[in-house]
Amino acid sequence: MSIGNIRTFFRFPKVKVVGDEYDPEGDKIVIYLDRDKRYHPCCSKCGHTGCSIHSYEHRDIRDMSLTSTMVVLRYTYRKVRCPSCGIRVEESGFVAPYARVTKRFANYIFMLCQYMTIVEASHHNDLNWKTVKDIDKEGIRERLAQDDQKVAPILAVDEISIKRGHKYLTVVADHKQGKVLWMKPDRKESTLAAYFTSLTEPERTAIQSIALDMWDPYIKAIQTHCPHAAIVFDFFHVVRNFHRVIDVIRNTEYRTASAADRSVVQGTKYILYKNKENLKPDEKPKLKKLLSLNTNISLTYILKDYLKKLWYYTSPAWARKFLNHWCDLAQQSGLQPLKQFARMLQRYAYGIINHCLFPIHTSKLEGINNKIKVIKRKAYGFLDLEYFILKVKFATFSCN
Repeated sequence: MSIGNIRTFFRFPKVKVVGDEYDPEGDKIVIYLDRDKRYHPCCSKCGHTGCSIHSYEHRDIRDMSLTSTMVVLRYTYRKVRCPSCGIRVEESGFVAPYARVTKRFANYIFMLCQYMTIVEASHHNDLNWKTVKDIDKEGIRERLAQDDQKVAPILAVDEISIKRGHKYLTVVADHKQGKVLWMKPDRKESTLAAYFTSLTEPERTAIQSIALDMWDPYIKAIQTHCPHAAIVFDFFHVVRNFHRVIDVIRNTEYRTASAADRSVVQGTKYILYKNKENLKPDEKPKLKKLLSLNTNISLTYILKDYLKKLWYYTSPAWARKFLNHWCDLAQQSGLQPLKQFARMLQRYAYGIINHCLFPIHTSKLEGINNKIKVIKRKAYGFLDLEYFILKVKFATFSCN
């Protein structure tokens, strides 16, 4: 291919094609580029144009392949003396300073990383996987920088597990849009406090309510740094806590039951968790037999269904009245797990009653959790925690 023809594909600013060479054994085209001396060199950091030339350097840069043929740009560039920055690489519009791939090739790799794993993208382009990871990481940083949202009127806070052995990340998300706004390791009070201290006073004032589970370190951080925001406890987490009550009572009844009755109690754990409308046809007779057999399990199951009515109230006064009534029933049951659960509800009643004013929950974070699992599975785990956090944030931002 002649130089005249190949220039069509390499119309880069401030450089000119001075030659090309094809290596049939390596299936590679080398394009020789030289600086166009009509353009005065400028600093790649500050953009200063009054720079003198320090030296000439050569670098091989990967570009987009032509069909299946690898393309390498053998680029002659200049280092300049900048009055402000010292010795720097001159600015070039088609390749970032010190980069080994062109900007258009980097954009292509970044696009592939949204659909492929890093290893797949590196094999596809014959690049080192670390180079691909760095390109994807920098591409995410640039795109997230275009969206400076740090806070929302209604937030959801939760922790996600990233490793076995109680390794967690605290996640703060925009409840309405499901966008992850902030993530940091651990789930301590200081972890969430760091988010609030990163906000300005007007930004903190703009927060109206926060949905979370009944995790005391998070509660304390909110009450200390954002006391005006209404804390709303998620219905899902309250019910999940009640499942533990069901487990304790069911296990106790199983241990004290006769051999014949044990066969009825056995294998009913998840049946007791379900709502009646979600039961399978073969589960309904099992539940009916169990409830008719054991009074304590039957009472616990009834109170579980009755508790759910609390989240239908829109009046805080009526919700408080119902909550007190439910707790009285639990206390009168004589079952210690129910009595303990009732005391816990009274202790956290303020966040449950706030649901009347702010009917929110952390289900958006459950959806984010599913995205995180997909990201971890595609990457076979992440050693670079910063990269992992960027991938999660970008996955939620790009869906909005």
